[in-house]
Amino acid sequence: MRKQSSAIHVAYNMLKELEKEKTKNSHAQIYHRLRQLFPDLPTKYIDSAIYKARQYPTNKPVVFGGKRLFEKLCKNHLTGKAREKLKKQWRELRQGTLIAIGSKHKTAQGNLLLRFMELDGKLHLRITTGNREFIYAKVLREPTNNKDKWLTFMAMLLESWQTQNYFVYTVELKLRDGEVYGSVYFELPTPEVRYTKENGVIAVDTNASPIHLAIAEVSKTGELLSYQTINLHHLLGLSQNSKDHQEWILAHQLLDLAIQKGKAIAVENLKKLKKGMRGDGKAELRKRLHQWNAKKFLQKLKRVAMLKGVEVVEVNPAYTSVIGMLKYAPQLNIDKDIAGAYVIGRRALGFKEDMPENYERLLKDKVYLEFALKRYEEREKELVELIEKESNEYKRNALKSKLRSVEDAEKLLTSLIQSLQSEPSSCEGANGRNLEQGETKKVSQSAWQVLKVALLFPILGRVLPRDLSPLKPVLVEGVWDRVRRSNGLVPLEAGGRSQQGIFRTASGL
Repeated sequence: MRKQSSAIHVAYNMLKELEKEKTKNSHAQIYHRLRQLFPDLPTKYIDSAIYKARQYPTNKPVVFGGKRLFEKLCKNHLTGKAREKLKKQWRELRQGTLIAIGSKHKTAQGNLLLRFMELDGKLHLRITTGNREFIYAKVLREPTNNKDKWLTFMAMLLESWQTQNYFVYTVELKLRDGEVYGSVYFELPTPEVRYTKENGVIAVDTNASPIHLAIAEVSKTGELLSYQTINLHHLLGLSQNSKDHQEWILAHQLLDLAIQKGKAIAVENLKKLKKGMRGDGKAELRKRLHQWNAKKFLQKLKRVAMLKGVEVVEVNPAYTSVIGMLKYAPQLNIDKDIAGAYVIGRRALGFKEDMPENYERLLKDKVYLEFALKRYEEREKELVELIEKESNEYKRNALKSKLRSVEDAEKLLTSLIQSLQSEPSSCEGANGRNLEQGETKKVSQSAWQVLKVALLFPILGRVLPRDLSPLKPVLVEGVWDRVRRSNGLVPLEAGGRSQQGIFRTASGL
């Protein structure tokens, strides 16, 4: 840093003199002079010193190290530690610069002297200090937002490593308070978008429990063509640097898949990532959300897509998981997370999700809804007893969280039952359809949340079951009584009616 900083000062003074003399080919003269004064300074550092010197104006005085600090030091009004601190700042500003301009030569790999590279799975800057002598400095850098150009640079860097098609970048290091800070300069590419949703999408859904990605390939007509899950558990034990590197690799893999299929990428528009609250008894979930940030990964994915000319379609994430869980998981016999990704893909292509007819009928079956409400009331009693017996604070909080969910479900069901009692038969029901007139209106997305409450726990006995195949008879045939019995649930009397009349079948009996 000291040598090149001195070379920059000499080059600047020579530029001023040569400008007065109006001498042409000044670069060669300055280069030869610097080679004489700094024989052990690598050639590219000399070229870079001249490049840096040309950035200063030659038509007015320049004070290297800063005019303000220079004037303070000249006044001599400071003594002791205060003056030493000022002198240190002055020396760092005056002598603490190292810059290396990028190179198009393939062997330079973008920059011959200050080169980014991977070392033990982490990003490092290889700093050339002499003839085949290097310092490997670990790079500590976090993007500030989704528009941060560092995201673009990292995407381009990883792409260049994979394809060996390197791009030029200039690196400048500066010394500040004993720490080395760096800046990188590169040309932003403007690739043409070649892969759009006109041919369908590759939909990506991020999940925290268990932590993984669900990938669904959706045709332009809305069919599910293929799917897979990618486990991300191995990222949890990595440092932030290693984690970032692995996420960049994963982003490139997903974009390569999209290019191979000739499709766009579809993701949720995650403005706010759901986080656990302290004291809610969900420490494991909070830990996973803290160790892996889905939003940051999606930022990387979008930046790589921009570089590779792949369209990214962001959709409203509302109820995608619920719709996938209740509609497509049992119908297609797929995992609920894959089903959620499928809904994301269909939404990106502009498809609307109508509620299946048998689900609509279930939401209008007052006797069934009373049965479901009874199930939640029994569960509420169980949780209250467990909370009273539990002495561990964190376990009590977890139980209280479940109790709040049960109470919310009871409110939804009670409200729906009351609306069925008060509405005339010709009024629009919870599903948005007027059955007498036969006119179909837009289904409220909140109706899916009501359906989830009315269906999952009362029939399957769990709020979030992994296996949703038992719902297929309800979805296809409308025989929710059979599903209820197959899960060992005892029939309940509701509203004083006979037990035989509680449930209807697909034939209406």
